[in-house]
Amino acid sequence: MTENAAMTGKLNGRTALVTGSSRGIGRAIAQRLAAEGATVAVTARAYEPSESVRAGVSAALPGTIDETIALIEQAGGKAFGLAADLENAEQRAALVEQVVERTGRIDILVNNAGFADYSVVADMSMQTFDRTVEHYLRTPFVLTQAAIPHMRAQGQGWIVNIGSVTGLAPARPYRDYNKSSGDVIYASCKAALHRFTQGVAAELLDADIAVNAVGPSSAVRTPGASALIPDTFPTEPVEYLAETVLAMCHRPAAERTGLVAFSLHYPWSQKLPVHSLDGTTVLPPLEPPAAANPNILPAGM
Repeated sequence: MTENAAMTGKLNGRTALVTGSSRGIGRAIAQRLAAEGATVAVTARAYEPSESVRAGVSAALPGTIDETIALIEQAGGKAFGLAADLENAEQRAALVEQVVERTGRIDILVNNAGFADYSVVADMSMQTFDRTVEHYLRTPFVLTQAAIPHMRAQGQGWIVNIGSVTGLAPARPYRDYNKSSGDVIYASCKAALHRFTQGVAAELLDADIAVNAVGPSSAVRTPGASALIPDTFPTEPVEYLAETVLAMCHRPAAERTGLVAFSLHYPWSQKLPVHSLDGTTVLPPLEPPAAANPNILPAGM
């Protein structure tokens, strides 16, 4: 860590909805946006700690809505909680309206929540396939569609979809990970989410609604994803991803939209200072790892 940094308040007066923000990447994004002045709607399936069910095995996950709110408020930010099961069509459809009812607006939507249960295609159940598509395609579509009228009425807005480096074609020769990890359906949905981002960006450019995607350059070891990441797989601090998301949440669409950016490559290539989640400290620049997917474009795709 290096010198102290003054928070800019560049998101003062704005409301952000960050899905899946009771832990992990979503929590980090919520903290970083709140540190710059946004009022953040913290959402998860329920107020109680949730469980992850993979291959029929259930495991408790740490982190709650109230814990994220407490972290934000302790740092001087503003947040409130909304419980919504994004696999429940009624709760999902009502989420954006609940945010608007609470704050009168929605300026930023971060589609982060997800479900991952890896399995090679030959062995994957239709239930796992359907849940993966539900989380990574249907849910961002529904929430984006709900947010657009409000953002149009306000004259601008920002939508960020959390992508994945797995959504890029695996580099050849294929690694053992590609042969056995079982991430093909997850990765295919993330690739579709990247394309969804770029297409919706074109549709909403003239409304000054910026639409971008941000993913880790390698992987972030979160409570939900840790079981899917081999011990030897390179991981990265979550602050770099949170800062990259923030970079996509305040510039006019004419200046920055339609990008698929990666969390170590983008700050490095753009010389973007990366801060701690509370915004008070500048972290050292991190060069993208040599083992990163060579198909990543440093300034975004």
